[in-house]
Amino acid sequence: MKPHLLFVYNANENLFSAVSDFAHKILSPSTYPCQLCALTYGNFAMKKAWKSFIEGLPVKAVFLHKNEFEKQYNIQTSLPAIFIISKEGIKEIITQQQIAGCQSLEELKKLVNTVLKQHVQYHHSDI
Repeated sequence: MKPHLLFVYNANENLFSAVSDFAHKILSPSTYPCQLCALTYGNFAMKKAWKSFIEGLPVKAVFLHKNEFEKQYNIQTSLPAIFIISKEGIKEIITQQQIAGCQSLEELKKLVNTVLKQHVQYHHSDI
């Protein structure tokens, strides 16, 4: 099994949550509970720079919402978070606190690259 990344948002996947998240992001961005969403999504779609970054990674990236993650995995952690899944199992490699510390998309991309280099041999120049 090739390792892959699992990005987990601190938001549920359903229409009500999507509308609520949209409004929350617009009306009160400083209290929005998902820094991963805030950094990687504009008001309506994934940011092009983030999509290009993800497509250029040497490993597959999978995205789950909080409710989907809780249904598939029995892991208690603060979200959002980023995991690596490999033949050894699933391991949290970027915590909610680390994501919260990112003030820009560029900082998040740099963090993902730095941590991924510790877990997978690769060269990625799109920082």
